Amino acid sequence: MRNFVLPFIAVALLTSCGGTADGDGTPSTDTTAVADSFRWETDQFADVRVLRYRVPGWEQLSLQQKQLCYYLNMAGLAGRDILWDQNYRYNLVVRRALERIIKDYEGQRTGADWDAFMTYAKQVFFSNGIHHHYSNDKHTPAFPQTYFEGLLKESNTSLPPAVLAVIFDPEIDAKKVSLDADKDLVLASAVNYYGDDINEKEVEAFYAALEDPKDMTPVSYGLNSKLVRGADGKLMERVYKVDGMYGAALAESVKWLEKAITVAETPEQKTALELLVKYYRTGDLKTWDDFNVAWVKDTKSTVDFILGFVEVYNDPLGKRGTYESIIQVNDPVATKNMSVIMDNAQWFEDNSPLMPEHKKKNVVGITYRFINTVGEAGDAAPSTPIGVNLPNANWIRELGSKSVSLGNISDAYDQSSGSSTLEIFCHDAEEIERAKTHGSLAGMLHTALHEVVGHASGQLEPGIGETDGTLKSYASTLEEGRADLVALYYMLDPKLVEIGVMPSLEVGKAEYDSYIRSGLLVQLRRLKPGKNLEEAHMRNRQWVSAWVVEKGKAESVVVKVQRDGNTYYDIRNYEKLRMLFGELLREVQRIKSQGDYAAGKALVEAYGVKVDPVLHAQVLKRAEQIKTAPYAGFIQPEMTAVTDANGNITDVKLSYPEDFVKQMLMYGEKHSFLPDEN
Repeated sequence: MRNFVLPFIAVALLTSCGGTADGDGTPSTDTTAVADSFRWETDQFADVRVLRYRVPGWEQLSLQQKQLCYYLNMAGLAGRDILWDQNYRYNLVVRRALERIIKDYEGQRTGADWDAFMTYAKQVFFSNGIHHHYSNDKHTPAFPQTYFEGLLKESNTSLPPAVLAVIFDPEIDAKKVSLDADKDLVLASAVNYYGDDINEKEVEAFYAALEDPKDMTPVSYGLNSKLVRGADGKLMERVYKVDGMYGAALAESVKWLEKAITVAETPEQKTALELLVKYYRTGDLKTWDDFNVAWVKDTKSTVDFILGFVEVYNDPLGKRGTYESIIQVNDPVATKNMSVIMDNAQWFEDNSPLMPEHKKKNVVGITYRFINTVGEAGDAAPSTPIGVNLPNANWIRELGSKSVSLGNISDAYDQSSGSSTLEIFCHDAEEIERAKTHGSLAGMLHTALHEVVGHASGQLEPGIGETDGTLKSYASTLEEGRADLVALYYMLDPKLVEIGVMPSLEVGKAEYDSYIRSGLLVQLRRLKPGKNLEEAHMRNRQWVSAWVVEKGKAESVVVKVQRDGNTYYDIRNYEKLRMLFGELLREVQRIKSQGDYAAGKALVEAYGVKVDPVLHAQVLKRAEQIKTAPYAGFIQPEMTAVTDANGNITDVKLSYPEDFVKQMLMYGEKHSFLPDEN
């Protein structure tokens, strides 16, 4: 489970250095880059900024640790094609055509059409496919089809008519992931998880027949497979494994994982890696669970990883995992400074507003780390989360979980320049000053509480199954909102001052300001006119914010203010707002604990989907003053193994490339192992 919502923070943990967030780590204050020769931002196109991040302490790692990072990163990059194919069945053939044009076209590389082509190519590279990485809408080429066909011809390449139609016809496979409740979610989504002729009811029936409601340790059915119709007309799974679907890429990944096993830091890590290899070879979901249990037990390794088919946000039914890789190195100082939240996990659970039967009596196995990312691939790149909590299976989480904050990613956001949104969307000077003074620390604490306490809190009632089955397409947004509500409830608790993680409750007030402002105003700048919210995190920010505003209206807890034709939200009673967050948290936990689909759907549809077109137009007009693109992602550092005459690795050098397109082309040449169609 991921957190994409980050008020701007620096790695210096208990020092506020200014800033709030516009979601996804995008800066919303004026964060002028420090005097530094490192180039943090390298490109901006469409609605995207391309950044870089550094890896502090790389040279202090031992040779063994550097080797482990290198092998794990190579294993992660080996599966890069998988994510492209999962996102859409024609993505690989389109990507390779774009790569071929950029490398081989010898015609004129100037002019409006060429510039529009390069923008489109960058959008596709950034999104790992032809659909936007966040809105899920298909990218629209701003150049004629005839021009594109000319580029293909001059580059000695071609695309089938069906693929050309997909690129230029806005009606064909227009939405990567559709969560429109009025549509069949499977048929309306372009993701490549299901056969073209399979509908939502068939999928639900297929897995309902497999699931045993009495099984207390259920496997994650569907996590690593594509559901297709066999020759006999019956549904069947094509499993991702070495001798199955995506086999060539997984075999390459296994090659590197086996090298990683030889330099594992701890016996627990070695066991986890061996189980991951076994899982890739067999596709056995029980082995995946065994891997997660072993992975959670490895708490002493400096180098760690997230690798495999993990997050389920890209499946409209929340079952199938997208391929991703995050290789990370622990920051011991920052982790120590924030470990007090982990140490007090039971206190947070005991003092939460949940119904008694929904509280965990014994919160165990939570591990929290502040880490530095050294390499990402698949669904974690170029757009990356800034906080992750895993595993996702509820029964494994009863045994333990790992939470991480990606410190150097947050630092890169903080160091890169950006235009202010505070003067545009804050209600008054007091709110602006509070954000500048406390917003940085507030965002970091929200992320830590969301991941460490939020996702680890609460329990299901006996006999209630996993949320992909009970809450279905609403499971992801309800879970993210639930974790946000845990964080919000405690952001105004004196306990955080008592344990020394924040200086005063003004930090919590800054986070309340930021959350309401983002959920009801700022995030709308990302939507095109006429669109409703479908992305899980955007939905949860709105339904949380809209619900508390409505419920507190009679007492003027949060007041909607109209001034000079613009809308602002002014929090008049922070303590009562906290109580409303607690009330909503209690209800959302009840929905999850009891598997109350009807109530979950009603909450999300009533508060988290519809967008007021008048307000949206106003936000877009105001946002024209902001020159910084609303989304950001990263060029990855590149590792180069230094070897002796016998081929033994003697060092691993880390470099920081600056050309986004050049890195994308290199990945296509060196880390591509799948055919066009899979």
